[in-house]
Amino acid sequence: MTHLDAWLMGLLALLAAGGLTWIVSVVQRNVTIVDTLWPLLYVLAAVTYSIELAAPGPRTNPVLVLVAAWGLRLAGYLAWRNMGHAEDRRYAAIRSRNEPNFTLKSLYLIFGFQAVLAWLISLPLLGAIGGATPVGLLDCVGVALWLIGMVFEAGGDWQLARFKADPANAGKVMDRGLWRYTRHPNYFGDFCVWWGLYLIALSAGAWWSIAGPLLMSVLLLKVSGVTLLERDIGERRPQYTEYVRRTNAFFPGRRKE
Repeated sequence: MTHLDAWLMGLLALLAAGGLTWIVSVVQRNVTIVDTLWPLLYVLAAVTYSIELAAPGPRTNPVLVLVAAWGLRLAGYLAWRNMGHAEDRRYAAIRSRNEPNFTLKSLYLIFGFQAVLAWLISLPLLGAIGGATPVGLLDCVGVALWLIGMVFEAGGDWQLARFKADPANAGKVMDRGLWRYTRHPNYFGDFCVWWGLYLIALSAGAWWSIAGPLLMSVLLLKVSGVTLLERDIGERRPQYTEYVRRTNAFFPGRRKE
């Protein structure tokens, strides 16, 4: 099977996963479950490409391990974080704007849309798994960048979870650890993970897969990441304005005094 055929099979697999998860959301009357689905879509895409490609290359198993480690960790964290909570305010706002019949509309507005986004972003996985060139230095650089991303993403999530678990921190702004150097270490980590995977794909000859990390970067910086989260957080947490003044938004840097 060609790269294009495998990519199209990936789309079918992701849409099917989105459809099945939508059914769960209908039963729960809560679409927040799509957050847990999001990283798992990439694991599914990588597995699909490894199965469907006629001749998976030497990077297949390493890429599967990297994607599974990232995706399963993030999915588990999001499932734990959202367990027992009402629908996230982001999705509640989308629901209110799309009534009546949001239940049906969410199939394509939420689940189908995210499946298509994940399919487009997964291009480096397709390129890395399908590449036949020998593993080289650029692959090592890609893995190193992936590791930096995992430290920031997993470390940031862990530090924030500990901070929120302390009742004394209620209403306060997290500005310690990794959060001292960037207001969004988890998003920066995601950024590094996907550019690291792209470097592995580039080493495999898949320069054309750059659309994947570019799209992920736009989402993190301008759409569903930094911009969306900070749109009204200052109203809910007055201390955040000072945090913004002193701390880099995305890329880590020295704190301003």
